[in-house]
Amino acid sequence: MALDASEQPVGEQVDAKPAKRPERLILSGRAISLVPLSAEAHADALFEGANGGDKDRVWTYLFDGPYADRAVFRANIEAKAKSEDPLFFAIVDKASGKAVGYQTFLRIEPQHRVIEVGNILYTPAMQRTIGATEAQYLFARYVFDELGYRRYEWKCNNLNAPSKRAALRFGFAFEGVFRQHMIVKGRNRDTAWFSMLDSEWPAQRAAYEKWLTPDNFDAAGRQKISLLALNGKDKP
Repeated sequence: MALDASEQPVGEQVDAKPAKRPERLILSGRAISLVPLSAEAHADALFEGANGGDKDRVWTYLFDGPYADRAVFRANIEAKAKSEDPLFFAIVDKASGKAVGYQTFLRIEPQHRVIEVGNILYTPAMQRTIGATEAQYLFARYVFDELGYRRYEWKCNNLNAPSKRAALRFGFAFEGVFRQHMIVKGRNRDTAWFSMLDSEWPAQRAAYEKWLTPDNFDAAGRQKISLLALNGKDKP
């Protein structure tokens, strides 16, 4: 344990050089690409994908939506596309060329080298696909390998069981619940906090890359080994 001049315990010495801010660029994978969000390029596909018959489930835990009016939705996407924090990326399916979701970097703190992934909208066409996992891998790889962050966060409504399962599957560690953290759409939100550290990333990166290899899927597209098993999060 480190001690200061008065022999009180202090944190370990770390590299205090700030991380880089994320830029508007393209992160390309095998199944999807993450590209800067654009109303012109993505609003129509996102409106159709996120506001169909299952729209209530898509929007339940997000800060906005659902949307009945295409023009209102497009204006909202235009505003999101201009935002710097959160910084929005559309998720484009390579097979169809259509936007199937979006996700963001937010609470960007280069000085402390902390950044969060959030505002995640996956349309039904995106949910439970290889592309959904690949989008998270591309973000995490960019955060740790290129930008130099030391802490990567995931937060969600504590009632959002699918999001909490996803956080663990994607390699984040549960840290606790902030009670009465927010009021969202007129309702209380207790927020579950998860994180991944730079020291944990090499093992998580190896797990992602092994899971994403084509050899991990059979002819029907079923996984042979789960990401939970690969990152050790399926253990008691």
